[in-house]
Amino acid sequence: MIVTIERIDDQYKMEATNETGETLLMDGSKKLGASETAFRPMQTLLASLAGCSAIDVISILKKQRQRIDEFKMKMTGDREEGAIPAPFRAINVHFILKGKIKGEKIQKAMDLAQSKYCSVYFSLHPDIDISYTYELEVVD
Repeated sequence: MIVTIERIDDQYKMEATNETGETLLMDGSKKLGASETAFRPMQTLLASLAGCSAIDVISILKKQRQRIDEFKMKMTGDREEGAIPAPFRAINVHFILKGKIKGEKIQKAMDLAQSKYCSVYFSLHPDIDISYTYELEVVD
């Protein structure tokens, strides 16, 4: 796996490119004098955990023949206050689903993502307290 980074302005804005040419923009914070017109690196880390967890949960729910009508996530990260570096202390991965889905099936999918499948989770854990929660609106 290879990702390259190229600075694209005269400040902190960067473009990451993967092996297939897909790109991701990143920028620094306004405190640094950056424009904050792209994801900051720590936001990208949250998005990476969300994406990995989402792929696992959706795949497992599909195998369990659960119908997902809507799928959203909200990531919350708590960082060390006033520290440099300021790593995450805790992250909550919150799924918001709507569909013909059984709550126990979501719980099992989240458990499997955490215990077996999500590579980003395993790259961060056990240094960070990572929790998974969900909201479910059941429809027929």
